[in-house]
Amino acid sequence: MSRPRTFTPPPRTRALRLVTRRGEFAVLDARPEGVARGTALLLPGYIGSKEDFIAMLEPLTAAGYRVVSVDGRGQYESDGPDSQDAYAQRELAADVLAQAEAVGPPVHLVGHSLGGQIARAAVLADPAPFLTLTLISSGPARISPPQVERVRLLSEVLADPRLDMEQVWAAIQAMEPPEEADVDGGLLRRRWLRHSPAQLMSTGRQLTVEPDRVGELAAVRPLPKHVVSGERDDVWPVAAFDDMARRLEARRTVIEGAEHSPNTDQPLRTAAALSAFWDAH
Repeated sequence: MSRPRTFTPPPRTRALRLVTRRGEFAVLDARPEGVARGTALLLPGYIGSKEDFIAMLEPLTAAGYRVVSVDGRGQYESDGPDSQDAYAQRELAADVLAQAEAVGPPVHLVGHSLGGQIARAAVLADPAPFLTLTLISSGPARISPPQVERVRLLSEVLADPRLDMEQVWAAIQAMEPPEEADVDGGLLRRRWLRHSPAQLMSTGRQLTVEPDRVGELAAVRPLPKHVVSGERDDVWPVAAFDDMARRLEARRTVIEGAEHSPNTDQPLRTAAALSAFWDAH
């Protein structure tokens, strides 16, 4: 999971509810001084939230962009139903289209990990609302075999009626290496407890079965595309990002000193890469 160092919004950022034709979503809406050069919509990854981009908001607004980071349905502060069917990828993609419409298209669309695959599905459903697409640490198809096994185990635990979310969190922390422990005063724990178990089970399964749709995405023209990753990644091989960028004829950026979450590992470098790409388009 991405590990934001704070959940406190920076200056010129408001935490609010984005009202759309598909319901309300919790967002962080960061605005620059003066007229914005453009608007970006940011989608977090699995077990993530809008706060995963929080350290990027100030540098992106300083570059002149309005940035809206969103909790998808069933993520953290956005409500969601208990049915796993409500979190099918097509439903989540339809939510993104509604969010883009409410924010005010056209927008620069950015998705991290799972959020990247949802962003891809939204673009394939209707590319019209989007100026560009950036995929951060989001691979071409399903996650690596070790990660498939981890998601499978987590889903089994989530499905156990004898366990509540607090007990599942304790089990997760027991399995994490020491450097991954929840040392932020309980913010990650509180975020976890507000996630919908149905959302986690449904989206987790999506990560384990996602087909390769790079060819379909490459055919969406003239939409500019950008593939970003860290130097190392344990969810998809870095070579897979290289190959995907080649197939998409996309800009390729490797963030030095980052792993699966460049947005939290190296937010300033990642923000600089995004704003440079947006500036070019």
